[in-house]
Amino acid sequence: MIKDPKQTAILSKIHKPGDVRALEGDQIDILAQELRDIIISQVSAHGGHLAPSLGVIELTLALFRSFDLERDKLVWDVGHQAYAHKLLTGRADEFHTLRQKGGLSGFPRMAESHYDHFGVGHSSTSISAALGMAMARDLKGEDHEVVAVIGDGSLTAGLAFEGLNQAGDLGSKMVVVLNDNEMSISKNVGALSQFLSRKMTTPFLQRLKSDVEGLLATIPKIGDDLAGYAKRYGDSVKSFFTPGILFEAFHFTYVGPIDGHDTATLVKVFEEVKKLDKPVLVHVMTKKGKGYEPAESDPSHYHGVGEFIPETGLARKFSGSALQSYTAVFGDTLCSLASRDDRIIAITAAMPEGTGTECFRKNHPERFVDVGICEQHAVTFAAGLATEGYKPAVAIYSTFMQRAYDQIVHDVCLQNLNVNFFLDRGGLVGEDGATHHGAFDMSYLRHIPNLVVMAPKDEAELARMMATAFAHEGPCAVRYPRGTGVGAKVSANPKTIAVGRGELMRDGEDAAVIAIGSRVYPAVEAAMELVEDGLHVAVFNARFVKPLPEEQLLELAARFDRIVLVEENSLAGGFSSAVLELFTERGVMDGKRLKRLGIPDEFVEHGSQKELRRMLGIDKDGIKQALRTLCG
Repeated sequence: MIKDPKQTAILSKIHKPGDVRALEGDQIDILAQELRDIIISQVSAHGGHLAPSLGVIELTLALFRSFDLERDKLVWDVGHQAYAHKLLTGRADEFHTLRQKGGLSGFPRMAESHYDHFGVGHSSTSISAALGMAMARDLKGEDHEVVAVIGDGSLTAGLAFEGLNQAGDLGSKMVVVLNDNEMSISKNVGALSQFLSRKMTTPFLQRLKSDVEGLLATIPKIGDDLAGYAKRYGDSVKSFFTPGILFEAFHFTYVGPIDGHDTATLVKVFEEVKKLDKPVLVHVMTKKGKGYEPAESDPSHYHGVGEFIPETGLARKFSGSALQSYTAVFGDTLCSLASRDDRIIAITAAMPEGTGTECFRKNHPERFVDVGICEQHAVTFAAGLATEGYKPAVAIYSTFMQRAYDQIVHDVCLQNLNVNFFLDRGGLVGEDGATHHGAFDMSYLRHIPNLVVMAPKDEAELARMMATAFAHEGPCAVRYPRGTGVGAKVSANPKTIAVGRGELMRDGEDAAVIAIGSRVYPAVEAAMELVEDGLHVAVFNARFVKPLPEEQLLELAARFDRIVLVEENSLAGGFSSAVLELFTERGVMDGKRLKRLGIPDEFVEHGSQKELRRMLGIDKDGIKQALRTLCG
């Protein structure tokens, strides 16, 4: 297994995309294997997106050989399959820093390289972005290619079809490469996925065409004419049996399906496609995890993976307690609650494993729905279920729920429907960085009428908040962080919490910390350690972003002149903003010294959760320092 790009025979000589075009003979095959070795070595050591990047190595090489990335524009969808792209664009020597603080991003990023023509992290954006580039090219009178690479999972989203529709209408010259591996993160679902799976091999097509022509030719008098028509319209037969008919309806010229691991054939196809002055879709078949047996066998697990042993694919074992993750607690509790209430339905958007709903799918398959990468549809679909008396649980990452904001407002909250949103990855997610941090959910949810917004301090409180949400009449949102809990025992029959009621974790006399969610326990630890400094600090767990525990907060304001507010959310419009609004409206700010800790008005880069929390001053030590400063 190659670990250092400098030790490679071919990759060490690749410094820019043009160097790939200069390779000859078997050098391409050697380079493909070197890329696989480097990617496996890096991801096994630090984690990352393995299976997606392994599956597009030959496709990446074909794109680099066919297009001139010094002038042509290449847009990757989602971007977690762009590791080979990074290695081939002058970043091989930095590849060991991938997804680490201060290092390379795990996704294409315009600020990182001029070969990253569009920054991505969320799916289904590539066609729209590429079309914008193509139109700009035409307006400027320039002459270069624009290529979008999109997966079949990403193609299920409405945004992708909006882009296809507009591109076909404009007729701008561009190439869309459909990377079809029958997977997004989990197995693809839906009618479109089934349609794309209608694939026919070239020998079968040729045999069918020959048999039809032969049969027609035997018909007396008119047979020869019919056979001639069949030859002229042979492409219609292929379109009927392949997805071409769908894309032709969008006014795209359809080419494929093509073996996505045959670099030579792909290059020939791309060279021909470049001659066409219209929108073209090239349908490429790939295997996720290609070239690494563990990833080929279990592509869902190796989509995004932690550290593992490359020789076996087994996860590395680390010492320490085996605490449950919030995701696992959510999944187990949801299954338990659903076993006692057959009105509960679980909905996720292409991420049953990532959201913890996989166990629900196994235990209650008739009440589980994976809508694909369609967050907007998921929310409105849930609203429809709620009108009929069901209690849908919509489980979507915080950062992806942003895509369904209007549906939350218009379809759920405006009608005060019993839809419950469970936002995993609320707060800083770590190495995936700015595109994936759940930094804004408290801000974009708390101002919506009728919506209750909660954040648990630990896994036991998460279970209680879930019970509270399902018992509440009206929409609720519960956001919880990525990672493990603190070891709190989860009740098999969790009790509900009074809506809008927090709890005093510890009392004090010198200052108070008002915290919510993942920042409650660090605040408690900070207060305990400050006793050695002679400071006695009270810590209040607010629990609710909306409605705020107003009575309790005002009591704290009456008792303490020095208050620290801490959250793992954007300070702009977040939890602490809500508390300050309350204090201002009630006229209790006179003589108060307050300090807000949270995520500033900027996009936070990638790094471990521990590193990022320390950098932002929202860990235990940051809270201690804020209290020391506030108390003089």
